[in-house]
Parts: sequence; structure tokens; C-alpha cells
Amino acid sequence: MEKVVKISPSLLAADPNCLGSELKKVEDAGAQMIHLDIMDGHFVPNLSFGPDLIKGLRKNSGLIFDVHLMLSDPIDYIDAFANAGADIITFHVEANSDIKECIDKIHSHGIKAGLVIKPDTEATEYLKYINDIEMILIMSVYPGFGGQKFIPRVLPKASEIRAAAGPDFDIEIDGGITLENYKLALDAGVNVLVAGSSIYNAEDPAAVIKEMMA
Repeated sequence: MEKVVKISPSLLAADPNCLGSELKKVEDAGAQMIHLDIMDGHFVPNLSFGPDLIKGLRKNSGLIFDVHLMLSDPIDYIDAFANAGADIITFHVEANSDIKECIDKIHSHGIKAGLVIKPDTEATEYLKYINDIEMILIMSVYPGFGGQKFIPRVLPKASEIRAAAGPDFDIEIDGGITLENYKLALDAGVNVLVAGSSIYNAEDPAAVIKEMMA
């Protein structure tokens, strides 16, 4: 069966003056999801969106809200983002909170849970959670800022996860994804592509999304 590719544009790369229209732009362009990076200034050296903004955006969008918590203590914020309208919440295995407690708390809201691993974090140790989650997100840049260059050495982790999880599990990749390298990620076993600058800075975002999905 042919792999179904999902595109989750990163709103971090959008024009902050008009996030509502930027959200609609990628929805109209054919994206199925929107990637929402949540940063606390501690786990990563940057700040971004809060739950109130997510709640406001949720009112006018039918996209799957793919919420990525880059937080030191994600368990303290799961309720807020779930109640704001997240459909998927992913959090870092490198954070302080207990992994299983976070997974259970996310699932208590009836939404999907996923783990995130940084470029230098091996996947092997976390494959034991495969049956408890719906997604693993592989960072192909160091988290915190958009526009970084893709790190290809993370790709074997996707193959390792795919072999362990089977064909229907979602493997997402985030960081430096462009039309020049996205096929490498798909060939490694990824099926969810997070792309920020390559979509939002494109003259024709719909053409980029269509090519990546094809």
C-alpha cells in the first residue's frame, strides 16, 4: 500500500502580523495539519505561542492542530493546550516530566500523544512506548529557531522506528525540510512532514504542498 504523506506547515514561519490568514492560506493550499511550536524560553532559548492564541486560531480552522511542546515541564501545560483545541500533543523525551504520566494525561483528553527526540537523542530507548503513543517526531534541527539547515544523520532513526512500529504509525520530521530533501525523509520511513520556510516563503505554497504529498 502506498504511503499517505501528511503535510504540517509550521506556523512559526508565518507572518506574525496575520496568523489567521496565514493559517487559512495553508489550509486552502491543501495542508492537512498545522504545526504549532510551543516554547518556554527554558527548554529552548526562544518564546512562541500560548494557549490563548491556539484557542483563538482553533475557532476558524478545520486543520489538525499538531502541538509540539518544547517545554521543560510539559505535564504542567498539557491541560491548557488540550483545552485550547490541540488534536495531537507531542513532547520531548529530554524534558523533566515523566513520559508515561504525560502520555496518560494527553490521552485523558481524548486526543493523540507523541514523543519528540532531538537530533542527538537515540530512538532505541523510547521504542518501548510505541504501543502507548500515536506519533514520534524526529527533530532534524536543534529545536528553538526556524530556518535552520536539515541534519541528514537523523534519518536512520526514522527507519528504526518504522521497523518497530509498522506501516500505520505516524513518524514526523521537523527541521529544514525542503523540496530538495523531503524525499530522503520519506524514503527513510517518515510520513508526516513539517515544513515552515519552504512553504510560507514560497511563491506558490499549494504547489510545494502538492509536490511533497505526491
